[in-house]
Amino acid sequence: MIIHGLQKMTLVDYPGKVAAILFTGACNFRCPFCQNASLVLNPGSEPVIEDEEIFSYLKKRKGMLDGVVVTGGEPTVHGDLLDFMKRIKDLGYSVKLDTNGYRPDVLKAAVEGGYADYVAMDIKNSLSSYPETAGVPHIFTSLIQESISYLLENHIPYEFRTTVVHELHSDEDFESIGKMCAGCSNYFLQSYSDRGDIINPIFSSPTAEEMERYIKILRKTIENVSFRDR
Repeated sequence: MIIHGLQKMTLVDYPGKVAAILFTGACNFRCPFCQNASLVLNPGSEPVIEDEEIFSYLKKRKGMLDGVVVTGGEPTVHGDLLDFMKRIKDLGYSVKLDTNGYRPDVLKAAVEGGYADYVAMDIKNSLSSYPETAGVPHIFTSLIQESISYLLENHIPYEFRTTVVHELHSDEDFESIGKMCAGCSNYFLQSYSDRGDIINPIFSSPTAEEMERYIKILRKTIENVSFRDR
């Protein structure tokens, strides 16, 4: 598994856990507002953290860290993801997988194999708006629906989350998202902000009024909807 980044501790990225974050490269989406452009578009240009360094750190921090977040890029595009997650699990850590849900087969294998303890799935937009928002013109939205349906079965704790972009999201989109994810455990909205390394830096943050309105729309069908300040 090629890891390009290590955040040694986070108190917010894994609910209820003190965790480290590992960043993989490459992705099967090209979301124009993505804030990890280098990891997505040209991962080969990014530094690589060797396995020995990663697992040495995790061994030393046992008892101080509770969990490990595997994020990207998109982790599920890597064929050795499950083996890598198992190695982390074997150290006694809880593992959170961040995913865009476009590989439901890998998502299911991670959950059913006991390699993932928590899943955070990005919901990019309503299905009709996915091609533009994910940057994939001929996207198979049935794969997104399959991952959503699987997580809604409550196999393990999970959350859905959307990074809200002023130019890409609307009331109608969130009406559709609310129906698609109705009854989910937790839904988080995050406001887009340009922090550099954006694939296409032409977008702007939603207004506070927009965010409040979208939260109210989602709460029609989802009990736990919150704003997450990134």
